[in-house]
Amino acid sequence: MWGLNGKKKNGLVDEENFTFLGKGVDFKGVVNFDGTVRIDGRLEGEIHTKGTLIVGEHAVIKGLVTTGTLITSGKIQGNITALEKVQILKPGILIGDIHSPSFSMEEGAHFHGMCDMGANKGADQERQDRENVHDLAAHRGKVRVQDLQP
Repeated sequence: MWGLNGKKKNGLVDEENFTFLGKGVDFKGVVNFDGTVRIDGRLEGEIHTKGTLIVGEHAVIKGLVTTGTLITSGKIQGNITALEKVQILKPGILIGDIHSPSFSMEEGAHFHGMCDMGANKGADQERQDRENVHDLAAHRGKVRVQDLQP
């Protein structure tokens, strides 16, 4: 699976920036990582990485997840913010809200929550959207009910 000299093989992950929390590891608190993270244990709290978060089939996460890409076949209870995409693989369970521009779910996986796929809208774009909305009612004259009847 791994190539030589820490290079990517099959486009999966970079060996030099790979972090692993194995099965049987329980962690509570806030975790910040660089690169790719694979969790097969239990985590309660927050996890933040700009890279890829891989949640194994036996993993359980309760809390806030902020990542570049999330690929899960485990159980996650909490809100997810992913800059690139979220993938839920069978038999994965995700209970919480997702904010990501891309979302996919394999048959046999479960998701209960809301999905907002406008996550990458920047503050400038939101401001521009608000400026393009006009109150049309403010520009028309008052209309009486008597004027509408034939």
